[in-house]
Amino acid sequence: MPHHDLMLTPAGPALAPRYREPNTPERPEPHTSPPATRILAKAAIPKPRTLAKAAIPERRPFAKAVTSGPRTPATPPTGSYRRLFAVPGARAFTLGNLVARLPMGMLGVSAVIMIAGAYGSYALAGAVTATGLAATAVVAPWTARLVDRYGQRRVAVPAAALAALGSLALLLCVHHRAPVWTLFVAYAATATSPNTGGMSRARWAHLLRDDHATLHTANAFEQAVDELCFMLGPVLAAFLCTALFPEAGTLVGAVLLLTGVLVFTAQRSTEPPVAPRSTTAPGSLLRGSGTVRLLGVFLATGAVFGAMEVVTLAHVDGPVAGPILALQAAGSCAAGLVYGRTGRSGRLRTCLVAMTCLMTLPFLGASTGSLLALAAGLLVAGMATAPTMVTGMALVQRLTPPGRLNEGMTLAVTALLAGVAVGSATGGWAAEHAPSTAYAFLIPTAAAALALVQEATRTTQARGAVRE
Repeated sequence: MPHHDLMLTPAGPALAPRYREPNTPERPEPHTSPPATRILAKAAIPKPRTLAKAAIPERRPFAKAVTSGPRTPATPPTGSYRRLFAVPGARAFTLGNLVARLPMGMLGVSAVIMIAGAYGSYALAGAVTATGLAATAVVAPWTARLVDRYGQRRVAVPAAALAALGSLALLLCVHHRAPVWTLFVAYAATATSPNTGGMSRARWAHLLRDDHATLHTANAFEQAVDELCFMLGPVLAAFLCTALFPEAGTLVGAVLLLTGVLVFTAQRSTEPPVAPRSTTAPGSLLRGSGTVRLLGVFLATGAVFGAMEVVTLAHVDGPVAGPILALQAAGSCAAGLVYGRTGRSGRLRTCLVAMTCLMTLPFLGASTGSLLALAAGLLVAGMATAPTMVTGMALVQRLTPPGRLNEGMTLAVTALLAGVAVGSATGGWAAEHAPSTAYAFLIPTAAAALALVQEATRTTQARGAVRE
């Protein structure tokens, strides 16, 4: 068989070296090999690199296609609200909670407008709402403790139903001009309204217990929702009571409360499990001195809000007062959303320092006599509110024993409400007795400074206890 025929057999390159002539080099030099044989040898015995390229073509594009395919979608970055609502069930319970929380900014304003219009006394209206606030401060922690013990659905639904009945009873008493004492009894029944904001934060804490950065974003979102409800609630209540009939705000608020709680508690998949009694810390959460001092910080912070509201209304004294006051809530809402995107919580003391400094801006704006300067001061001052509240609520979550998270956050909210009442009374007194209403804006600044001092004392004692 000729040599060049062997090179073309099916065995090809594997058999060709076995049948070479003796003393024939495996790769002949160019001057000893015919041109045809050299071409066939190159075609039959390709280089290893060429084989690798032929066997696995385009390796890098193939790897890129696998890693960027639909099986491994890109994870939203830390601090992203898209990542927050990618949690299964988060959108459903958030929607129900938003509906249930809107009445918290409606019912108080609606009651004042309704009672003052029917009985002709703002003093009576203020006394009735103050009684309801005091009853809430007493009843709310017990309601939250029942929620922790028996579950959100089993407790929140009947509690919301009783609160809605109290609002409807107040509506009927005012409509039929019932005796004054019935107004106090009816409005006191609304104290059973569950702390839907605390229950929502408890769900986030359960769902994101292993993702602290996203939990910080969730807390910031919840604070922004609080500010949004306090900003839109009074506007909606005033519109309903004036455009329709005086009882419309209370009626709509009661319906929204019950409907929102029903939608919220229907989301069973995201409800935190009930902690066994054996793992639940016994006794009151107020026994620890650190917890009491932290609640003192919330009390002073609430005084900032209550004093700022009354002092602003007294200084502006007109229809423009509402929109100007809403700027503080708008600044807080925007700052809360931005703060949530950072993915981490700061120190409460730092936030209180910022709040104390920024609360001087409304006083400076009011001192100029310009409403625009006051509006700008309130907008900027509000930007310290949400970060302070987000950091404070995160601290409450860390200090509260497992299984009593709703109770701990409700105690913080109760302290805030009590502070709002104290701040409102103090701010009103200062607005009437100060040489100028502009000086009354120093009350919120003093309350913020008091909160800062209490937080500094709390952290100092906590460090001393750790060293001991």
